[in-house]
Amino acid sequence: MNDRPSSPRKPAPDPSASKTSLKDASGTAARKPATTPPSAIEPVTAPGVVPDVPLAPLAALEEAQLEWDDTAPQATDYGDVYFSIHDGRAETVHVFLDSNRLSERFRDWQEARPFVIGETGFGTGLNILCAAQRFLATAPAEARLHVISVEKHPMRAADLERALSAWPDLASLAKPLVAQWPAAVLGVHRLWLDERITLDLHFGDAVERLSRLEGGVDAWFLDGFSPSKNPKMWSPELFAAMAGVSRPTATFATFTAAGFVRRGLRAAGFVWRKVPGHGMKREMICGELDEPTAAARAELMGLDASSASGHAPMRAHAVRGALHPLRREQPWTQPPQPAPVSRETHVAVLGAGIAGTSCAEALARRGVKVTLIDAEALGARASGNRQGALYVKLAAETNPASRFQLAALQYSRRWLANLDPEQTLWSASGVLQLATSERERKRQQRFLDNHPLPEALLTPVSASEASRIAGSEIAFDGIFYPVAGWVRPSALCQHLAATPGIRFLQARIEAIQSLGAEEGKETRNGAPRWQLQVNDGSYLEVDQMIVALGEQTHLPEPLAHLPLQPIRGQVSEITVAPEHAAHLPALDSVVCAGGYVSPYQRHADGSVTLSFGATFAPRDEDEAVREADHAANVAELRSALPAFTAAWEQARGVRLEDDAWQGRVAWRAASPDKSPLAGPAPDAAQWREDYAAMAFDAKKRVPQTSGAHLPGLWLSTAHGSRGFTTAPLCAELIASQLCGEPLPLERELAEHLHPGRRLIRDIVQRR
Repeated sequence: MNDRPSSPRKPAPDPSASKTSLKDASGTAARKPATTPPSAIEPVTAPGVVPDVPLAPLAALEEAQLEWDDTAPQATDYGDVYFSIHDGRAETVHVFLDSNRLSERFRDWQEARPFVIGETGFGTGLNILCAAQRFLATAPAEARLHVISVEKHPMRAADLERALSAWPDLASLAKPLVAQWPAAVLGVHRLWLDERITLDLHFGDAVERLSRLEGGVDAWFLDGFSPSKNPKMWSPELFAAMAGVSRPTATFATFTAAGFVRRGLRAAGFVWRKVPGHGMKREMICGELDEPTAAARAELMGLDASSASGHAPMRAHAVRGALHPLRREQPWTQPPQPAPVSRETHVAVLGAGIAGTSCAEALARRGVKVTLIDAEALGARASGNRQGALYVKLAAETNPASRFQLAALQYSRRWLANLDPEQTLWSASGVLQLATSERERKRQQRFLDNHPLPEALLTPVSASEASRIAGSEIAFDGIFYPVAGWVRPSALCQHLAATPGIRFLQARIEAIQSLGAEEGKETRNGAPRWQLQVNDGSYLEVDQMIVALGEQTHLPEPLAHLPLQPIRGQVSEITVAPEHAAHLPALDSVVCAGGYVSPYQRHADGSVTLSFGATFAPRDEDEAVREADHAANVAELRSALPAFTAAWEQARGVRLEDDAWQGRVAWRAASPDKSPLAGPAPDAAQWREDYAAMAFDAKKRVPQTSGAHLPGLWLSTAHGSRGFTTAPLCAELIASQLCGEPLPLERELAEHLHPGRRLIRDIVQRR
């Protein structure tokens, strides 16, 4: 291959214009026509398709090993610097910001969706913080920025803070980054640098991570250690993965002009050109997708490929998405083509428990108008207890459910800390999960053997260590989750519902109807609207609707197929007056075994309430508080924490069974596989028709037809007893899907949560 620029599909501005003035980088520089030289590297995938790479094991990652020159770190494993202390920031601005024309593109951004930056090596975060600072300085007030950055060897938080201390003017962005910095474990970690800036850290190998990204990138920062120091990263598979998650008019820029990098990018569908590098570096390259690859990406994303804007409108509304090549084995999981969301979009959320209020908050945070509807008060039913545990129970063998639960626990902890840093609505007490039987002890050991995870997430503890953590004598070994804790359910739901942009309507919905062309009620893209009939006789019309209702609630007719299982639970509470509370024993963490007990909750008047439970009774419809259930809760508490129970009874002068207790009954909704149902609502009748052949051969007769979905209808339900852990991440997932944003989960985990997964099983089993 020669060194001529590969043929661009349209003229592009000269990045070197930014050397003179950012204001002058307007994209008017003329370009000489160029031919497309042949590539010496064969494409590893079809145009615009990510490589098919196995999902990596759920495990801790090796953190960055550093040497320091004042505040400038160097990676000892790669023998390369993260940035130059003398001109590292200037290089970032020249190579990544100016060569991607970010000032101009930010200034002109008018889309409701966020502008998306993708980066192949997070390092210290300098590139991203500079881009975020530029965005806040130049973008319209309502614009949003979304950053996706991959990192295989994350720094420790203290090292990150030290490195970024070199630039005090970035402190307002560096501080939330360091405060939310996740543990070094494989996965997607969503953070917020500002109300308008979201950062998704994809910890793991760049190709493996990008190959399961759901989202479209507008501008790439192709960064990392020098190709001579880390050649494995600069691979054809990486460039193919980048092309496979790019929007049709995505651009890229990188500091290197190495020949094999140019050839690899060209083979993946990028056109490049050489431009002046920074400082002593003579050349660098930047570019965009070529026309065939851009057209392929437009087809897969449901975009109008003829648009020159790069933010093309959706084609006429479709209930199916274009089938992605990696979904051929499970075509029903292909999400529908999303309807365009504007700042006038109106969404109804049915259900004001933690599932509904977290969905409403996630949408309102994006500027979407929300009407939150419930027949009862905010935070009623299963979300109405005084305390709720923020915890998980992970399977001994890695499965999608455990991957999701661990991701949800980490997300909820960051979300709560961002929402309520003073911890008035929650407590970061941690959770002890005790092994009270030999069977559970062996199960926990198998889990630990299979999952080498960071101590910041979980750690095995002996009985003596558990006693120290809980502040009470414990006779069992177990696992401690430092990132877990407990929440105040009703207060949290009320706080979420108070988010600007949310209107709460206490009403019962009598009927729901989809309004299409025959009623003249289509949205601008041809999607039907939804009409809700309220019990007072009024009607509410909305663009989209999220059903976040649990069991014992009449679901809309199109959702009657959902396999929701009602689980009755009774919690026990003992409230002690202020004058008797001083000598009570106290727990310092939540303790789980067969049931759970939280540290007692202190009220404004000095009284305290101890909450423990809860019973687990499928198919039990009794609404009455039962003394037998209270006795069962006490027996479980006495079995797990005999010393604490004895100390409490001694301080109270009465047995727990006979104390002045209260109970509360509610029903949790669960799915047969115990994972939530979250995502687009399937068109059950159409699925039964489309996938009928699978009843005869579920492996060889899979129709290559993407799943039909009910347009504008979404679900978040079946959270079971872990709703305060799982509902916030499911809400973020749905909001991201609805708004056409990158997802906060890997593709496989979003598929695992799909509300139609049980329907396919029923079709295969001819039910």
